[in-house]
Amino acid sequence: QVQLVESGGGLVQAGGSLRLSCAASGRTFSSYAMGWFRQAPGKEREFVAAINWSGGITYYADSVKGRFTVSRDNAKNTVYLQLNILKPEDTAVYYCASNPNTRALVVGTVDSWGQGTQVTVSS
Repeated sequence: QVQLVESGGGLVQAGGSLRLSCAASGRTFSSYAMGWFRQAPGKEREFVAAINWSGGITYYADSVKGRFTVSRDNAKNTVYLQLNILKPEDTAVYYCASNPNTRALVVGTVDSWGQGTQVTVSS
């Protein structure tokens, strides 16, 4: 398992941008698929994006396609989520997650969770 710490959340106006980071501990980071999930108040946690171990394959929820971009830097043990054209409905706590298998991660099978970072989008 890896330990995950997110950062980069905050308050932004609709149409704005943020970049979330997730720093991972452990020497096996490059062997894990990494992903982002989010949970809005009163709603279940949902998948947002995932990236395979090499960064060559990415997956996105339909609601964020074309606006969010997931990337990783294995040399820095860090995964990123660039959030553009933010909407009020993107307001949620965003969680970093890992699993050795990318497809398992996409369907919500998570090996490790971060503590979450709040993203608030004002209208």
